[in-house]
Amino acid sequence: MTDILLINPNTTSSITDLVLKTAKRFASKGTKLRAVTGAFGPRYIASRVGYAIAGHAAVDAFANDRGRKDAVVLACFGDPGLAALKEIAKVPVVGMADASILQACAMGNRFSIVTGGERWQSMLEEFVASHGLSSRLASIRTVAPTGADIARKPEAAMALLAKGCTACVREDGADVVILGGAGLAGLAAKLKDAVDAPLLDGVACAISMAEALAKQKPAKAKSGALALPAPVDSVGLSPALTKLLG
Repeated sequence: MTDILLINPNTTSSITDLVLKTAKRFASKGTKLRAVTGAFGPRYIASRVGYAIAGHAAVDAFANDRGRKDAVVLACFGDPGLAALKEIAKVPVVGMADASILQACAMGNRFSIVTGGERWQSMLEEFVASHGLSSRLASIRTVAPTGADIARKPEAAMALLAKGCTACVREDGADVVILGGAGLAGLAAKLKDAVDAPLLDGVACAISMAEALAKQKPAKAKSGALALPAPVDSVGLSPALTKLLG
């Protein structure tokens, strides 16, 4: 049995439920999934300040979880707090965006991302650049509804998403398209027949990578950038996070 913890770093429990439901469709038979929601912060992440707060919320949620886990999935496209979680966790931590772009590069030469919310375009361009993959990025296209809007009324956004994905392939030269965003979880399966290229679901990518890494049972780094940090005193954090850092 493989136990995977999903962390939704925003504070909307319905999106947590959507991600968990989608993850269960893609998880292997022997995988047990649990999901937690951020205890504080924005209802949906749509800005850099929201992203920064969500990173704190993700680490706090991890610190407060006492369940068994063989891997952790950060269930937010953009992966706020991913590096911090990789540093502090003793099990593999996988981000939706991280897993998606790596799998897209394995499938084709150039990839595109389609997501909800205009502010995400520049934020995701920066994210891809931080991975050294800007030369593999064909485009990032956003639709006007935010991911939260799409999660509430997915059918209302299907035509916009299909149009964006099609433009990525026909106009931007993408070999693979990623449908990014926790609020868009599960929609790739509904849109794949309308797009002339492989369409990846961020949740599916993250779950498959987390399962693969968990099965290898890799040791925690003892030195280097992702070794456990030295204990440090802190003020104003939750008791669980204070204990984790100290």
